Amino acid sequence: MTEAKSELPEVIVVGRPTVFKFYDDELSKKFRMLKSWESSLSLENYICKHAQSVQAMICSPSHIGSQISSSVFRLLPSLRLIVTTSTGLDHIDLVECRRRGISIASASTLFSEDVADFAVGLLIDVVRRISAADRFVKNGLWPRQGQFPLGSKLGSRKVGIVGLGSIGLKVAERLEAFGCTISYQSRNKKPVSHPFYPDVYELATNCDVLVICCALTDQTHHLINKEILLALGKRGVVINIARGAIINEMELVQCLEQGEIAGAGLDVFENEPNVPKELLSLDNVVLTPHIAFFTEDSMRAIYELVCGNLEALFFNKPLISDHSSFG
Repeated sequence: MTEAKSELPEVIVVGRPTVFKFYDDELSKKFRMLKSWESSLSLENYICKHAQSVQAMICSPSHIGSQISSSVFRLLPSLRLIVTTSTGLDHIDLVECRRRGISIASASTLFSEDVADFAVGLLIDVVRRISAADRFVKNGLWPRQGQFPLGSKLGSRKVGIVGLGSIGLKVAERLEAFGCTISYQSRNKKPVSHPFYPDVYELATNCDVLVICCALTDQTHHLINKEILLALGKRGVVINIARGAIINEMELVQCLEQGEIAGAGLDVFENEPNVPKELLSLDNVVLTPHIAFFTEDSMRAIYELVCGNLEALFFNKPLISDHSSFG
C-alpha cells in the first residue's frame, strides 16, 4: 500500500453497493475503501482485524442479508456516519444509531422520478401484456396460434397508492396524466385532492390497481395479504417497487394461480435474489431484478451523494442528506 493511499480517510463498505460497479475507481481515489466483500472473513471478524477505528460506513440493503445492528456497532466505537445508497432504512437499527449519535445519510428522494417511471412501466406492461407479447413473437407462436390475447385499458383504472411519499406522489402525477383515478393510503392524510383511505383493505375495495410505495416496517410487513388481494378483485393488478416483504408472496402466488387477481409487476422480492419459482411460469406477471432506480443519472447522483457526505464528515461540514432526526 502506498503512503498516499494509507493517508486517505478510511471507510468501511458493508456488502457491495451497486455504485461501486460504476464508480469504484473514483471513490477509491478519495477514500481508503475497506471492502468487506473482498475478504473471506465474516463481517464481525473483518471489522476486528481491519476497521475498528473507522468513522464512516457505506452500505446497501440488497447486499447485506441482515440488519446493521448493535452487534456491529459495538465493534465500531468511532463510527459517526452511515451512508446508505438506498431510500429505505429498514436494514439499519435506527434506535441504536440514535442512542449512539450516529448520523445516517440516505438517497432520500434521489431515485423518486426513476422509480416512479418504472412503476408506471410495470403497470403498462402488465395490463397491456407487453412482455408476454414479446415472448409470443420470439417463441414463434404468432404464426402457429394467430391472435394474441387481449390486454386491458390503462386510462380507466382506479389506482390505489400505498404510501404517498415522494415516489408515491410522482406515481400519482404520472398515472393521473393517463386518465387513471387516484386514491391512496398513508400513515397520515396528505394535502392532496386524491381520496384518502386510512385502511389498506378499504383502499383495495375501491380500486383495481395497487401500487406499493411505502417503507418496510414491522407494521407493513406482509401488509398485502390474501384478504387485501381478494378485496382488489379479479381485475386487480399489484405493482411493487418498494420492498418485497410488504407482500405475502405465497398468498400472492395463490391468488395469481387461482385467478383471484389479474396480474402483478414486481421489482422487489422478500428473499432477493431468490424469486418464488411459481412466479416464473406465470404469463400475467412481470418480474425485474430490483432495478427500478437503475439509470445512469441515478447512479451518478448516488456517487455524488456518497462523496459529498463523506467529505462533509471528514472536513467537519454539514451533511448533505442527514437523517439524524429520523423516526
